[in-house]
Amino acid sequence: MELILWRHADAEDGILDAERKLTAKGIRQAENMAAWLKERLPKETVVLVSPAKRAQQTARALTAKFEIRPELGTGTAPQVVLKAAGWPHGKDAVVIVGHQPTLGQVAALLLGGHAAEWGIKKGAVWWITHRARHGQSETLLRAVVPPEFL
Repeated sequence: MELILWRHADAEDGILDAERKLTAKGIRQAENMAAWLKERLPKETVVLVSPAKRAQQTARALTAKFEIRPELGTGTAPQVVLKAAGWPHGKDAVVIVGHQPTLGQVAALLLGGHAAEWGIKKGAVWWITHRARHGQSETLLRAVVPPEFL
């Protein structure tokens, strides 16, 4: 299984958190990352998105075919994200477009064994793979791509 954690791109400040939109910088970040992902994602990729406007705008740079999942909003527990993605036994690649600190906690849980406070930059992608090899379950970090690298 392929799990791609994509933190929403740079967003404007605002009182109504769910309504915050991407800045011009955030739009560029989302478009550049989407172009990078489009070259690499399997055809059968599911995109699950937080209901926050900034997350939806980030995902829209990649595809119009995404599913808004209320359980992926701000303050979600990492286990909820993994359940929504079908980790580790899902058949399709899954892109989760969400928020900090949750996405960092998911990465820490999968790669370090517990939900620590790992930072994921705005607009960045962490690509994690689960596979069985020689009868053993393995979780691998395939890529960490911050937007300024593109």
